[in-house]
Amino acid sequence: MVAGGSARVGYLIAVSLVWAFSFGLIKTILTGLDPGFVAWARMLVALPLFLPWLRARGLGPRLIAGLLAIGAVQYGLMYMLYIAAYQRLSAHEVALLTVFTPIYVALVHDALARRVAPRTIALALLAALGAGVIESGDVALDPVDARARWVGVLLVQAANLCFAAGQVLYRALRRRRAELEDHRVFALLYLGALLVTSVGTTLRGGWSSAAALSGEQLTALLYLGAVASGLCFFAWNKGAVTVSPATLAVFNNLKVPLAVAAALLVFGEQADVGRLLVGGALLVVAAAGALSEKPATRAPADEQGRKDYS
Repeated sequence: MVAGGSARVGYLIAVSLVWAFSFGLIKTILTGLDPGFVAWARMLVALPLFLPWLRARGLGPRLIAGLLAIGAVQYGLMYMLYIAAYQRLSAHEVALLTVFTPIYVALVHDALARRVAPRTIALALLAALGAGVIESGDVALDPVDARARWVGVLLVQAANLCFAAGQVLYRALRRRRAELEDHRVFALLYLGALLVTSVGTTLRGGWSSAAALSGEQLTALLYLGAVASGLCFFAWNKGAVTVSPATLAVFNNLKVPLAVAAALLVFGEQADVGRLLVGGALLVVAAAGALSEKPATRAPADEQGRKDYS
């Protein structure tokens, strides 16, 4: 692989490593807080990191609105749904239930391109199968609280869909508007997320969580907002712009075995090591298949007759 390709994938690998530890932190430290408030606080911390580089002049109202909307979906709605799931599921379960994100990435991309790409979907399914092997037996629902836990499952899937749609839409927008610089527009994504989480927290009556913050919770929010959200979302979307849809789909699942490893080594959770090894091997095969793909060219949806936000 060429050096440029390694750099592109490096963004996704580094982010996956950081995100692997976020599941346990949220479950053990932040579960008692309102999900909308937690999402809002993370965006509030992330936004100032990119405000100094924001150059909104000349973007045009439609492009600005488009970036705000992408951020509202990919980060705002996703976080509110995702964090709410922790009130019904364990961190281990939440991490494992994200295995379906690659399917959504592939489907959203193909929907925008108005085509079906069997190879992309096959690699995404192989990645999901690998993580599914790791997952098997760990998300068996307890009949006593089955309804609440199924709500948690659905919340994670809705969050997965929001995250997949946001990154695919951002990728498509940036490939249409190659002159844009990520660091000069990214604050708009976080601003869109901050707006929607503000509304969500207000509707849920979640602002009381601010008064209940402990020092440990505040530290966790600062870390998650600045690093896991602020820097890592920027690096992830930057990588998503340059890699192929198949590679993007596969690396959406890399955090799953990493999160399992973090749960075993850091947070003391239990997992079947045999299933972890088998599932990890399938993920490696899927990743190798994606990385062997030729560099992605501009998709038909990026070039033919689709309106941009300018």
